[in-house]
Amino acid sequence: MMRKFLKYFFISVLFVFHFFLAAVVNYSMPSYDVTKVTGVEVKRVDKDGPITKSNPADGPTRDVYFINTQHPDGKVMVYRNEDTRWGFPFYFKFGSANLQAQAQAFGNEDKTVQIKYYGWRITMFDEFRNALSVKEITEADSPSHPIFSYILYLVLFFTLFFSVQFIRGWFDSEN
Repeated sequence: MMRKFLKYFFISVLFVFHFFLAAVVNYSMPSYDVTKVTGVEVKRVDKDGPITKSNPADGPTRDVYFINTQHPDGKVMVYRNEDTRWGFPFYFKFGSANLQAQAQAFGNEDKTVQIKYYGWRITMFDEFRNALSVKEITEADSPSHPIFSYILYLVLFFTLFFSVQFIRGWFDSEN
């Protein structure tokens, strides 16, 4: 009875660990969206988010650029455009002001663009995807795909499969 519990406990830990690793890959690896830029803006923020009357500045502040977009299906999305500098994930992005100007130019010309980004949009926590690059895309171009992410997901799937088989074999061999 205890052996069966331990076997399923270890398998559950493996699933949770692999789920966590898949979430890290999904958050930190680049993804791509094809969209149109509808506007850009700059907001002054602190550790609690944008500074407003209800959220006064209470510590160091910084400017954060935002890129407003609308997808062909009508769905709107806001991207944060902030330098990653030397921090995780290691994109070493230093030119957010230039990217903002480029996005504004594409928006003024009403061009369809492909935005390369990382992160998640979580409305409840005021979390935005961070744009890494913006480039024009035409009807003839095919959008990019996160191939390296797909490879990492496949590696995670195989390591999960073989780890579960190892644990099952380890516990079943001692019967």
